[in-house]
Amino acid sequence: MRVFVAGATGVIGRFLVPGLIAVGHEVTASTRSSAKVGQLATAGARPVVVDGLDRAAVLEAVKAAVPEVIVHQMTALTDLRSFRNLDRQFALTNELRTRGTDYLLEAAAMVGTRRFIAQSFTGWNNTRSGGPVKTEQDPLDPRALPGTTGALAAIKHVEEAVPAQVPEGLVLRYGILYGHGASDLMLEAVRKRQLPVIGGGTGIWSFTEATDAAAATVAAVTAGAPGLFNVVDDEPAPVAQWVPYLASCLGVKPPVSAPAWLGRLLGGEMIVEWMRKGRGASNEKAKRELGWIPKYPSWRDGFPVWAEDYKPGRAA
Repeated sequence: MRVFVAGATGVIGRFLVPGLIAVGHEVTASTRSSAKVGQLATAGARPVVVDGLDRAAVLEAVKAAVPEVIVHQMTALTDLRSFRNLDRQFALTNELRTRGTDYLLEAAAMVGTRRFIAQSFTGWNNTRSGGPVKTEQDPLDPRALPGTTGALAAIKHVEEAVPAQVPEGLVLRYGILYGHGASDLMLEAVRKRQLPVIGGGTGIWSFTEATDAAAATVAAVTAGAPGLFNVVDDEPAPVAQWVPYLASCLGVKPPVSAPAWLGRLLGGEMIVEWMRKGRGASNEKAKRELGWIPKYPSWRDGFPVWAEDYKPGRAA
């Protein structure tokens, strides 16, 4: 099939493009950086330089490619140095998830693209009540955590607009991405004992290894009915379990513990709430409907590989 990948050189895109080509798809791959054109061409894609917030450029690129499938991976995410104000750090990503999504949907309608796959997230935006693990049937948190109002609104926009505006609109909710250079600042923080377990670490988090995220996206090009899919591993886990395990993988001392009041002073309300009351996600629908089986079914499998690949100071 002819596939247009928007945002093809990010954490997922660099594995997604080769994965699509390996199974026989014809890929047009967009990047904002002309310096990354060679990387895409070497992978076997037709590269195109496009600013996702330039409506005319997006329409022109999609019109030239005439894709049967559009995959929206456009973000401007960098490793988080603070959880105090996600809206400030995610400002450009929020634009790409709102205006950028709208431009791609307009382009899809213009050329008759039926299938549209977009990136979303599951984690801090889950409702922090009820059972510890959420499915796609559970609503997102109606009460935005401090500093996340814009980020939550942008995620909701993607999840509502994509299934509503194209015949086959799928939204893949990735968990905390890790591995192969993703989230290396988290490793740096654990290595330096700067990621404490706050308030008992009872919050549940879900993880997704980067190559597993790409594999699920490749599968979604030809499988799955319109709607939402949690693309996470099989083992949602409390913070109090996975942070010490990650420390052991790095060969460093266990993390320190901090009461909630101190966590608020150090990191803000958002990280305290997520560490204490976060909810994980179930991947049963993605495995069933996409035919996707994660290579790393648990963070217990993936973290040692991530830690082995990690080079101290690379994320600084």
